[in-house]
Amino acid sequence: MANAYLQGVEISATQFLDIWRHYDNDGNGYIEGKELQNFIKELQEARREAGLELTEAMKAFVETYGQNADAKIGMVELVQILPTDENFLLFFRQQLKSCAEFMQAWRRYDADHSGYIEADELKSFLRDLLQKAKKSYDDKKLEEYTQTTLKMFDSNNDGKLCLAEMARLLPDQENFLLKFQNVKMPAKEFNTIFELYDQDGNGYMDENELDALLKDLCEKNQKVLDINNIATYKNAIMALSDGGKLYRTELALVLCADEN
Repeated sequence: MANAYLQGVEISATQFLDIWRHYDNDGNGYIEGKELQNFIKELQEARREAGLELTEAMKAFVETYGQNADAKIGMVELVQILPTDENFLLFFRQQLKSCAEFMQAWRRYDADHSGYIEADELKSFLRDLLQKAKKSYDDKKLEEYTQTTLKMFDSNNDGKLCLAEMARLLPDQENFLLKFQNVKMPAKEFNTIFELYDQDGNGYMDENELDALLKDLCEKNQKVLDINNIATYKNAIMALSDGGKLYRTELALVLCADEN
């Protein structure tokens, strides 16, 4: 079925999801290695059988990844080469061009500050996104986009998206949260760290306190975090703050390994 979809002139959001799941065999959130090589081979075959030329974007994609056995792509890279009906995933890219903008959007649409974007909150986000992009839609299409987005990114099938799941909308080079996945800590350790760097004990961190924490984390985790990117990390994390006050619950979204 996925191969047949590759022959289409336009691919719906639901069909895109089927293609993704077909080639991401291990479900790790990437098409990589043999998966990627199979996708490229079958994409070329499907277009040829349908009497369609590869688009310029497809040709550039094949040239970039076709001979690289170690390459991997995420959903953002895939959606840019497939002819989806409205390319709805790219709407995210138009509105969320950096991690800081992504974090601001997260804070705005996590209306109940639960640490999750639930279905109704996600629908509100997508509705605003479509309106900003001046794209026409109806209730049925909005519901399709909402459910497809949940199916794409809700890795534990709990019907809501945590920060790390939602961040998969960003390209890898913009997604600093991928790096912080490797330095997350248990709740007890996180609470100790928070209290240590909340130097005045007022219950939140300001920019200077967060800066000190990030510098120490970078020194401790040099293989994962780049100390030259501290400003980027700080700006993105402070986007979660309440008027410059970064409370424990907000920082926990980035650094605490526990769900709550």
